Amino acid sequence: MTQKVAVLGTGKIGEALLSGMIRGGWAPADLLVTARRPERAEQLHERYGVEAVSNAEAAKSADTLILTVKPQDMGTLLRELAPHVPVDRLVISGAAGIPTSYFEERLAAGTPVVRVMTNTPALVDEAMSVISAGSHATGEHLTRAEEIFSGVGKTLRVPESQQDACTALSGSGPAYFYFLVEAMTDAGILLGLPRDKAHDLIVQAAIGAAVMLRDSGEHPVKLRENVTSPAGTTINAIRELENHGVRAALIAALEAARDRSRELASGNG
Repeated sequence: MTQKVAVLGTGKIGEALLSGMIRGGWAPADLLVTARRPERAEQLHERYGVEAVSNAEAAKSADTLILTVKPQDMGTLLRELAPHVPVDRLVISGAAGIPTSYFEERLAAGTPVVRVMTNTPALVDEAMSVISAGSHATGEHLTRAEEIFSGVGKTLRVPESQQDACTALSGSGPAYFYFLVEAMTDAGILLGLPRDKAHDLIVQAAIGAAVMLRDSGEHPVKLRENVTSPAGTTINAIRELENHGVRAALIAALEAARDRSRELASGNG
């Protein structure tokens, strides 16, 4: 049986998911979208051939509802949806920091909810999407979520208790790498390189290192040691990173991100 999927509040991440599903073989006829602005809805229809509907119509028609609005708008959306969502609908939340219990309390008793934390590399089909089941979600529901989000990258199942840690590590993770590239580019300029050349050198080094981490099966310590010769340039750089507490700063940064995710989940956002 063909499943119909609706993406509600289709912003950048919602559109990336929509386009990834179509590239992965989903028929536009099986996809619905909603958007706050009529012109945005029309743009999505023209770009992907999908039907743009109201939130209420999406709730009535689709087998799976993917809620991609901002966390602060989720309460308003759920109040609009609640009268129209049958108990057999799968509801997938992509909102950072909001637990599945929040949805279960506002929808019909027994509604299956799956929480997914993805990240911005979904825009280039290299996302990491972390999937957790709510109280009423089954393995079949998790598999359906994986089928949807695998169109924009990798997926990983975790207990919901680990979602805040995953948000800190992976959801916010791309920003840490951008920050590092920015700092290294500035260092390259200080060392006498033009900005564009420094940028290209660092980006390719990052891509190469990431591919080696993914494909070699080696521990990162081993890969680092392969670059670090005795009394060489790399070990001198590593010493300065350790002297300046970079490792401790990264741990503290991730703990801060995790704690903020917990605050959002508890409603203190």
